[in-house]
Amino acid sequence: MRVLVAGLDELPVRTAYDVWRLRQQVFVVEQDCPYPDLDGRDLEDSARHVALIDDEDAVVGTLRVLDDGGWARIGRVVVAPGARGRGLAAVMMDRAMALCGDREVRLDAQTGLTAFYEAYGFAVTGPEFDEDGVMHVPMSRPGGTGR
Repeated sequence: MRVLVAGLDELPVRTAYDVWRLRQQVFVVEQDCPYPDLDGRDLEDSARHVALIDDEDAVVGTLRVLDDGGWARIGRVVVAPGARGRGLAAVMMDRAMALCGDREVRLDAQTGLTAFYEAYGFAVTGPEFDEDGVMHVPMSRPGGTGR
């Protein structure tokens, strides 16, 4: 397993295709949440894609880190169904948090995953909300934590 961190222009074409295919497979098909995944944010110069690539060059997990001005935003966190339960989301989050450094970091967590993000110093910052049929909560990790 290897971790690739890259801006869009640095992603190999087939890897980029696999990233969007995995996001579609899980968010749109598995979770039955049709939403505009291609929102333009992947194209931003500061966007960083974290992709977990297995020994057969398949993308088995991905997330993105965005610059939202005064803070970083982590989103589109996904692990392929056949690769779950192996701690791969933690591998990606470790890399994402390293990319964010001491900046404030925000994300919208699926409600059932708040404990996972709390382990990274995140706290719920607002009420639960429905995003495309899946309940989420806003979470934030303050800046200057040294993590």
